[in-house]
Amino acid sequence: MTTTAQDAVRPHVPDEPAQRDRWRAEVVRGTELVTVLGAPDGLIQWLWARWHALQGAGWTRDGFAGVALGYRRELWLWMAGERTWAHCCSGLLGRLGRRPPV
Repeated sequence: MTTTAQDAVRPHVPDEPAQRDRWRAEVVRGTELVTVLGAPDGLIQWLWARWHALQGAGWTRDGFAGVALGYRRELWLWMAGERTWAHCCSGLLGRLGRRPPV
């Protein structure tokens, strides 16, 4: 059986990251959201470390980062408390499932 992009993005929604308030504070202090998300200790790396299935389906970290950065408005709304973690994370998973691995 061949693994498709849709199959690959069925990882669970992990528990909400404890770093949310720190990430939000960095953005509020003036650090660009893209910089905060893409930092070695940012949300993109945090998710990549938990979603190993993406690699098995052909995703690269850079490809995943590109999709996540395209979703940055929703990620910011989660950081700001305007979206729930489940809503935000499952939306990102859906976006990944609709795209071929890059």
